[in-house]
Parts: sequence; C-alpha cells; structure tokens
Amino acid sequence: MRRLEGKLAVVTGAANGIGRASALRFASEGANLAILDLEEDSLGKTAEEARALGAKVQAITGDCTSEAFLEASFRSIYDEYQFVDVLMNNVGQSARERASEFYKSNSDVWRFVLDVSLISTLTASRQVVPSMREAGRGKIVNVASNAGLAGEIGISEYAAAKMGVIGFTRSLARELAPFKVNVNAVCPGVTKTRVIERISEEIVAKIQASIPLGFFAEPEDIAAVAAFLASDDARYMTGQSVVVDGGRWMV
Repeated sequence: MRRLEGKLAVVTGAANGIGRASALRFASEGANLAILDLEEDSLGKTAEEARALGAKVQAITGDCTSEAFLEASFRSIYDEYQFVDVLMNNVGQSARERASEFYKSNSDVWRFVLDVSLISTLTASRQVVPSMREAGRGKIVNVASNAGLAGEIGISEYAAAKMGVIGFTRSLARELAPFKVNVNAVCPGVTKTRVIERISEEIVAKIQASIPLGFFAEPEDIAAVAAFLASDDARYMTGQSVVVDGGRWMV
C-alpha cells in the first residue's frame, strides 16, 4: 500500500523476529530505515533484504541498553535524515534461562530485564520526542506484551517491564497529543521467534492449547499491526495498547 512512502522509520532490535519483520514491512510500505541491534551479522541480513525492497538503510550495531550508544546512534541518524517519522521501540528480552518464580529471583535479573525492555524504550523515545513535538507530527510504536496483562508465572520482572511500557505509552500519548504525535503500543502474544526454541515441547503444546485461535503468531502478524500504527491510517489512535495474541487475553 506504500503508506510510509518517503518516511524514515527507526527500528530497535531489528536483527531478528518481530523487529526484522517490522523493518521489512516498513520497507515494503515505502519507508527508508535506520535499524539498530547488537547482532551485527543478522542486522546486516535485515539491511540487505530491506534494500532489495527499495529502501535506503542505515544499519547501526550496538547495545540498546546503553544510553551513550543510543544518543550517538540518533545523532548519526539525524545527520543522515534530518527527521525521524516513525520510531518503533522493539528491543526487549525476558530473563530467558535465568527466569524463575519471583521468590527465587534476584535483583541483577530484574535490572537487566527492566533495562532492555523498558529503559531502552524511554531512552530511544527521548531522542525523537523534541523534534516530533516541534514538527507537529510523528509516530511512536512501542512493543509491549500480553505478558504484562496476563501475569504469567515465572516472568514477573518481564511483566512489570512491559506494563511499564504500556503506562509510558499512555502518558507520552497524552503529553504529545496537542502536537499531533501518535504514541501507541502493540502487545504480542506468543510469537514464532527464537524464544520458542528455548521452551520444551510440552510447555509449547500447553500454551498453544490456551490460545482460542489455536496457533502462534508469525512475526509478520505483529509487523502488520505495527505498520498500521506507524501509518496515517491510525491517525486518530493514540495511547492505545493493541493486543495481538490469538484471543488469549480478551478485554
């Protein structure tokens, strides 16, 4: 549909999964890209695929939990493009192999998950808000999770971080609404990313059985919603958290 023709979209965590799929969807919609991730080789592959779709791509490798890295990256992006039309805060991570019930957890894990899944979103957003506010336009799409809504056992710090993203989305949306800047969140359910490979078949089957539609999302399913929120088709939406989880959480 080319809804993002000529715009610049910045995607954090774009090397794999939802970030990669979203970057490619934005490129297919006509956007140029600045993509950030810690995994250089995979990020390079995303860049190559996006360029094949006709996008101009700036690929920046580094740690999105580092404020210095994000500040330097956005200075470079603004030097190249002058304005960021769309920011997608996708980078995030659960405790993975360090996950446990809360009574056995430790503060190092809490801080890591909060840094990568919440603080990085605030830090990246801080880089674009002043210019969007001044220009009177722009879209911010934050990736939260239905984990925060459902309160799954064993991922309390991740649920806390993602509910933090939802709260931040709502607050920033109110702040920026007078300047016609839209801020929304997408809340994926279980999606076929690398995280599925770390879960036992028994648990995968149990989770799948709990989904009314009966199957897991593909990253492209989440990317489609992100592209909508990044476009002017969603111009009358702000402060919303769109749940994309096959009906597992219904409001």
